[in-house]
Amino acid sequence: MASTSSIQTALKAVNANIQSQISKKTGGAQNVRLVAVTKTKPVEDIITAYECGQRHFGENYIIELEEKTRHPKIIDICREIKWHFIGHLQTNKAKNLVAIPNLYMCETVHSEKLAKKLQKELEKAGKTEKLKVLVQVNTSGEENKNGVSTSKVSDLVNLILTKCPELEFTGLMTIGSFDHSLADGVNPDFIKLLKCRDDVCRRCNLQVEDVELSMGMSHDYEHAIELGSTNVRVGSTIFGARNPPKQSQNQEVLKEKDEESQPQEANDSQHITKATDQEDVLENETARLQELAI
Repeated sequence: MASTSSIQTALKAVNANIQSQISKKTGGAQNVRLVAVTKTKPVEDIITAYECGQRHFGENYIIELEEKTRHPKIIDICREIKWHFIGHLQTNKAKNLVAIPNLYMCETVHSEKLAKKLQKELEKAGKTEKLKVLVQVNTSGEENKNGVSTSKVSDLVNLILTKCPELEFTGLMTIGSFDHSLADGVNPDFIKLLKCRDDVCRRCNLQVEDVELSMGMSHDYEHAIELGSTNVRVGSTIFGARNPPKQSQNQEVLKEKDEESQPQEANDSQHITKATDQEDVLENETARLQELAI
């Protein structure tokens, strides 16, 4: 657990850096949301940041998010908290996600299948407000990354807009290549996301200012804001290095694998099991890489 003073100091510095970049780029006109990433971090760290004025928090694991939202201290103290789910979401966890209290946004809608499943579960839950979603784009084209390909982004956005009334399309998200060094210049994955937004706006008849861009983490959030990011995910810079995953998080991955590999219809079981194994590999590798980057 990080000390109260270190979190306060780091959070103040990150917010100052964000405001500095905003002033340089737009003279203060740009709005940028800071999502404090608290995966593997204790409830006490969340409360410290909350009491410093932070309201948006990001989690990667469904089970951990459920545990934290049920914690008595979070319920009592953090009444205006806004949760962002930023991890890979399998369709069999959509029901769990929509039941999260104070869920503000799902930043990782990566397929039509997931969008439809979220729509279905939200209809069942009878939610009065739409769920804000970002479409996750695999701008780097790496096989170990989740996200829709750049050529399919507009199709997924159009489906959300036309077939998923319980979802509120808010923008696009990318993680980008972990190998890129800022010393090499502009991050090409961020540029690709900008181009994806232009294409989405053109094909789906949307205004550029109405489509957010979520890009930038601890190591590159200032650069991302410089290029137009409106949502940055910062974890280790605020809370320190990641703690080892808890047993419940390891069990979550194993449980998902077990659940999704159960026999379905006979003629589809082999295909489903293969797809599930591939998805588990992607999830595990993406989670590992994100642990190093956020």
